[in-house]
Amino acid sequence: MTSAGATSDDWSRLPVGPREHRQDVVLALVLAAGIAISTVLYGSSGMFDDPAPWWVCALMVVANAGPIAFRRRYPMTVAVLVALAFAGTQLLRVPEGLFINFTLFIGLYTVGAWCSDRVRAEAVRWIVIVGMFAWVFLAIVFRWSVPSAVSGDSDTLIPSYVASSLLSIIINLVYFGAAWYSGNRAWASAVAKDALDQRTLELAVERERTAAQAVTLERVRIARELHDVVAHHVSLMGVQAGAARRVLERDPAQAAASLGVVEENARTAVEELRRMLGTLRENDGDVTRAPLDDAPSTEGISRLAELVDAATTAGHPSRYSVVGEERPVPPTVATVAYRIAQEAVTNVLKHAGPDARADLRLRYLPDAVEVEVTDTGNGGRASRPSSGDEDDRSRGSGLGHVGMRERVAAVGGTVEIGPRARGGYLVRAWLPTP
Repeated sequence: MTSAGATSDDWSRLPVGPREHRQDVVLALVLAAGIAISTVLYGSSGMFDDPAPWWVCALMVVANAGPIAFRRRYPMTVAVLVALAFAGTQLLRVPEGLFINFTLFIGLYTVGAWCSDRVRAEAVRWIVIVGMFAWVFLAIVFRWSVPSAVSGDSDTLIPSYVASSLLSIIINLVYFGAAWYSGNRAWASAVAKDALDQRTLELAVERERTAAQAVTLERVRIARELHDVVAHHVSLMGVQAGAARRVLERDPAQAAASLGVVEENARTAVEELRRMLGTLRENDGDVTRAPLDDAPSTEGISRLAELVDAATTAGHPSRYSVVGEERPVPPTVATVAYRIAQEAVTNVLKHAGPDARADLRLRYLPDAVEVEVTDTGNGGRASRPSSGDEDDRSRGSGLGHVGMRERVAAVGGTVEIGPRARGGYLVRAWLPTP
């Protein structure tokens, strides 16, 4: 016979609640009634010679059934008490041999099913079982010592006294083995159920955490998209509106051109916002359906030249060049490339100074595309904007730089942001194209 587990210091089925206590009391009363009825019937059947007096029988009824009422509170103590009561019932010749077998079985089963200290549980059960088998062997030896029990010939294959002795041993082996095994199985089942409950609870907590993270990621994505759409166009509109104001009286044609750029960028910004909001409504029912690296896009590499044209129109002469053989790239990478370039060009308009020039390069590498935006502006000496946008060019600690780094990381790329040694500023993003 083996144990279902050695020890369990971190988990216990005890203590039990009032419901289990009531069940044990009811079980004890039922067994007491059964033992009492069985004792009366056995005594009246004449199967016992010189049975014990009624008051001894009454005491044995209580001794056998009473401890069962506390079996789950004190399982090992109850097992020892019912074992002693079992032996006492036979020693005192109480006419009962049916229900006391149930009380002993329940006592041993409870030790295996409810004791958290598995070492002590095994020890107590071994003590009880060894004691019971010692009792069985003493009874066999005593029966064999009676000459009439072993005398006489028999035509059977096995002598009757040997057969009865072996049958008694086999019955006890099955009886105690079943009590041991069923108790251990009940304990193992309870441990597995507790582990399943704990896992279910952990999964529920994990689901809540995942849902909260998905909401946070969606908020970050929305904030980043809004920053990309608004910052560029509004910055360009501000620059052009300022230019129109300065030349309105002396050069109405130039002022009109600047206002035309303002109008075009306002229209473009509204269109992109409308498109983005439409995408968000599509995903409104399930925020986890659009992760950070798979966010829907409205832009691509094909519009990089428009950024250069807008910067040139805003008074910052810019150049756009493509290095390498053009090829299709994944939509997500194309979107990231455009947004990186858009943010970098926006920073040129906001921070590089009035005479800065910008250079936008798109390089097609064997396994990646590289977007590089450089300018000849103030670079690290640029002051922080007064509008509250923390996009400090010298340190890259603002929302724009954070957004660029997040976008590049989402597609497994790398980004370099910072002042150039010979002046100006550099943004270079390497984006893999699997």
